[in-house]
Amino acid sequence: MAQINTPKEVLALAQKSATGKMQLPAGKTLLLAFLAGAYIAMGGLFSLMAGFGFPGVAEAPGLQRLLSGLVFPLGLILVVFAGAELFTGNNAVLVPGALGRRYGWGKVLRNWGLVYAGNFIGAAFFAYFLVVLPGVLSSELWREAACNVAQAKVSMPWLTVFLRGVGANWLVCLAVWLGLSTDDAAGRMMGLFFPVMCFVVIGYEHCIANMFFIPLGMMLGAPVTAADMVAANLVPATLGNIAGGGIFVGGLYWYLNRK
Repeated sequence: MAQINTPKEVLALAQKSATGKMQLPAGKTLLLAFLAGAYIAMGGLFSLMAGFGFPGVAEAPGLQRLLSGLVFPLGLILVVFAGAELFTGNNAVLVPGALGRRYGWGKVLRNWGLVYAGNFIGAAFFAYFLVVLPGVLSSELWREAACNVAQAKVSMPWLTVFLRGVGANWLVCLAVWLGLSTDDAAGRMMGLFFPVMCFVVIGYEHCIANMFFIPLGMMLGAPVTAADMVAANLVPATLGNIAGGGIFVGGLYWYLNRK
């Protein structure tokens, strides 16, 4: 029978993982981040095709989001099980060690910067070479949905995107925490699945997923500029993700379970 780790044991595992991340060379960190960006893009493509692949589904937004949410967790499952560096997960995992003075905040920011860049490259690479060039979204339903998603993501007020970013990474990092709560493969997968599904169904904003969705829409003809993508979405979503994962998961669980 699988054993459930206590919150203090989960914190210790997160700190052990963070120490390993800090010791990775820059090149290896970038390569692992590239993989994570591609894995999140795989989940994003899966969710786009499942959620928008049926005529009339737009008239049932709850059903559309449910279908998308049921398959999007593939991305985080691949990141955790195959091994990769995801910016949003690191927002929580690296914070306890910095608060406990195991390493400095400069090393945290260096990791976040490298991983963020690698995630973007991986997500954009997958969007262009494995979605656009091979014509995966051949159906007009999918092409129109991809363009509409990109436009919608850059059309919300800045504060709205920020707050949705907080909610997204609170849930994503809770998924990471639940994944650390057991060594059983099925239990870990379940822990990763439900919080990620929840954030997708609610409609929160995940900056790494948006590094796939927005460039994909732009490549398919959405009237969105690079400046729109960065200023109207990636900046507020990223700051919200840092707050959601760093404060509400990494920070609070360190405070509650520190020695």
